[in-house]
Amino acid sequence: MSILPVDADEIARNVAAALAEDIGSGDLTADMLPAQAKLSANVICREFTVLSGQAWFVAVYAAVSPEVEVVFKHEDGTQIAADSVVCTVSGPARAVLSGERAALNFIQTLSGTATTAFHFVQKVHVDAHTQILDTRKTLPGLRQAQKYAVRCGGGTNHRMGLYDAILIKENHIQAAGSIANAVGFAKQHHPDIKVEVEVESIPELREAIAAKSDIVMLDNFSVDMIRDAVAMSFGVVKLEVSGNVTLETIPLLSSLGVDYISSGAITKDVKSIDFSMRFVS
Repeated sequence: MSILPVDADEIARNVAAALAEDIGSGDLTADMLPAQAKLSANVICREFTVLSGQAWFVAVYAAVSPEVEVVFKHEDGTQIAADSVVCTVSGPARAVLSGERAALNFIQTLSGTATTAFHFVQKVHVDAHTQILDTRKTLPGLRQAQKYAVRCGGGTNHRMGLYDAILIKENHIQAAGSIANAVGFAKQHHPDIKVEVEVESIPELREAIAAKSDIVMLDNFSVDMIRDAVAMSFGVVKLEVSGNVTLETIPLLSSLGVDYISSGAITKDVKSIDFSMRFVS
């Protein structure tokens, strides 16, 4: 699996923030240990997971002490069975213990995101070409990290932020006066950027198609409305379904012929995976 990496500077910023809030001016408990003491430990996932977050885990320990060695047994994007050893950590006891929580926080959160994305992707109808998209509903400060985790789980990233794509919503349309005005302005000022329009009805879909939108987001459309939308737009514009998407509804929605299904739940409602560090005597 080829997964586009996250910028190293972004990982360093994430790790610096995590260590600042966790270790702060120093680990008072670990400082009680003898400076020369060494430890080795296994990191174990206690439940099924799609692994994500290795770079953050390694970066935590690199920042805490260059003497700590981390060896992963699996690549990001790998499906791992419950009770498997994911990696080993060894080095000065003080450093291993001080970095434990921050390192585990990253891997449990990002693996949780990747695993959720995986479950969504697995629900796509077997004959469908539909891609599962994330949204901007990410944990503050961890957008690139969670977007990376979505890719590890087989999902596809929507826009990273407001700066790299155009998505015209209801308030934008009202401010511009019409869908045609909003799309026209966007294409005039950003001719190289694809323009997506969110619509709430079939008449609005017709307007978006007439305005030559590149993608149309069908917001909370019923199944019958989606069928009509697919028939209207086939070969003309790509369709994205959004709103109240669940694991239970994905098989049907994807079977209707839409290009994308997006859900904020992938990153917003993430359930961390249970990882633990167990020391080897």
